[in-house]
Amino acid sequence: MAAAQKKTYIKKVTLSIEPSNEVAWDTNVTLRCQAVLSKQEVVQFTIYKSEDVVCTQTMSSSNDLLCPLTNLKVDNSGRYSCEVKFEDKEETSSNHELTVTEAPAPVLHINPIEATEGDEITLTCVAPEQASQLYFYRDSENIKTMKTNSTQAVWKRHVTISGTHTFHCSYGIHTVQTYYISPNSNTVSVSVKELAITPVLEITGPQKIYEGDQLSLTCSINTSLPSTSDAYLYLMEGTEHLSEGFPKVNHSLLVLDKGPADFTCELVVKRVEKRTSKNISVAELFSAPTLTLSPAEVFQEDDVTLTCRSDSYASERLNDSQLMYSLDPPQDFLYSKSNGVFYGKAPKSEINVSCVAKGKGVTKSSEISTLRPKVPVSIPEISVVGPAILGQPVKILCRSHTGSLPINYTLVKGYTPVRATTVRLASEEAVFTVESTSDLGSYKCEAKNSLKNPQLSERLIDAVTVPLSNLTMTVIPDLAEITEGGRLYLICSVEGTPPVTFKWYRSDDENPVYAVTSYSHNTQHYQIPVLSRKHSGRYRCEAANPANNIVYSDFVDIHVRMALWKKALIGGVCALGSVSALVVVLKLYFKSRRDTVDNEESSVDYTEMVNAQPADPSRERSFSKFKLIQNYLRSTMGQDRLSGLAVLSIQNEPARKFDIRQIVGEFAERKARPVPFL
Repeated sequence: MAAAQKKTYIKKVTLSIEPSNEVAWDTNVTLRCQAVLSKQEVVQFTIYKSEDVVCTQTMSSSNDLLCPLTNLKVDNSGRYSCEVKFEDKEETSSNHELTVTEAPAPVLHINPIEATEGDEITLTCVAPEQASQLYFYRDSENIKTMKTNSTQAVWKRHVTISGTHTFHCSYGIHTVQTYYISPNSNTVSVSVKELAITPVLEITGPQKIYEGDQLSLTCSINTSLPSTSDAYLYLMEGTEHLSEGFPKVNHSLLVLDKGPADFTCELVVKRVEKRTSKNISVAELFSAPTLTLSPAEVFQEDDVTLTCRSDSYASERLNDSQLMYSLDPPQDFLYSKSNGVFYGKAPKSEINVSCVAKGKGVTKSSEISTLRPKVPVSIPEISVVGPAILGQPVKILCRSHTGSLPINYTLVKGYTPVRATTVRLASEEAVFTVESTSDLGSYKCEAKNSLKNPQLSERLIDAVTVPLSNLTMTVIPDLAEITEGGRLYLICSVEGTPPVTFKWYRSDDENPVYAVTSYSHNTQHYQIPVLSRKHSGRYRCEAANPANNIVYSDFVDIHVRMALWKKALIGGVCALGSVSALVVVLKLYFKSRRDTVDNEESSVDYTEMVNAQPADPSRERSFSKFKLIQNYLRSTMGQDRLSGLAVLSIQNEPARKFDIRQIVGEFAERKARPVPFL
């Protein structure tokens, strides 16, 4: 089988610039593209400048593509590459940078080169190749930049400054990588003659000018020119435009401000500006007024006087009666006592006001003053900061709810000042510390923020908190009488000032089993309404009040005993067992005796043996009690009552120690039923 035909592939593509990558302006270069393939084929060569096609040709890969570039310009500078395509394959060479240097300078033409101020001249800048922008310079200062897509630019302008001036130009070209600036063109000198016309300014007025004087101003030119729109006169004071016209401008004005006044007469002709200025001095007619307040410290509704006055005035131009004063804005609560003096009652809120002085058309104002009537201090309140604890220092607060700061507070004991302080900020408080609580009721507080009489508070009324002591816990009923089903009271009593918070604890629990706060009493109790064996344990009481001291009682051991009915039941069971055992013993005994009698043929009657008197008298009494209970009371009681009475009868000595009243009371509470009252 024949061998498979090998495919052609592109090994390498190279580009070279001959004779060099950097050449002078207006020279020739050749771009050479070479391709190396695995075997000779017909391929397409393409040379690019950036993304623009420069040369392209289809030919044998054994030949080089030669692309000549003649008369290079700056615009030919850029990045070049070569691409070779064969069938569906292509390969590109590396980039080569071509730089064109030593471009010639542009040429500048100016017409005319001699002119008069206001004349128009034409500047023409010609570049050796197409430029992106053209620049015009006067005396080395760039005065015009023109965008263009041609090789030259024409600019017309009016010359407005006399003298000899030099002009030149240059051009710039955008290349792909940079922006090229050409050398400067030739320099052209232009001679500009001054326009032979000058504005004239005349000022007429008093020899010494004061504020309020009338001035007459005249603006004209020193030579006659025909009335034309190309010439115009402007009259100004500083930067303020006063008047305009041609060929003469007249203006009259009242001088209002002291100091230097600058006036200018300006002529504009053929875009040329000619100016003449004059400076005059203006004396002060009267000084700016000042506004004073009397008294300096004023309270709401107090009498107040505002005085508006100028400290000095030119008596040769103005007398005192020609200078009038007023308030700005006018105040309704004030009336004028005389020129510049205003009297009335101080308002309740602050106001901003200034005074105005007027004379001979001149108006001057004072600086704005703020009238802040002070608020009289109110009657202070005196109180204790926190609880007043017996035996500890006490802090006393004095405070007035209204009153302008600063306020002077004085702590008074009886009629004697003890301590004083001044509150200057709203965040401050007047707090005094006294060491003893024994005489708190004799303290008062005095507040003052003016020369008027101070305000005095009521006497301090604040209860003294006595720290807690002597905490005891009482148990009801007695410890020996605490049984199941009963009710238990743990009563805590303490000495000290309420409110008191009581807490009861069991020794095996960190949390209290009960807590309560008493606001008027020093005794509280914790009740367990129905006791059980689980309530046994060690109990104690804790108490606390605002004095922040905590006191504890001693531990009390609570042992909940078995209920009496349980004891009676157990006793009855035990007694029944004993009787049963005794019966068995007696039966055995009598049987043995009977057998003995039969054997001995005794003549003793069995019945007499059984009914014989017992040797132990207590046993006889025991049997007698049971007989009494069973025979005479049996029909009126149940088994529980029978067992209880049996126990009480047998254990009569301990039973006599019970408190019958307490038992009856508890019975009445448990068995109480509402009975309708008829």
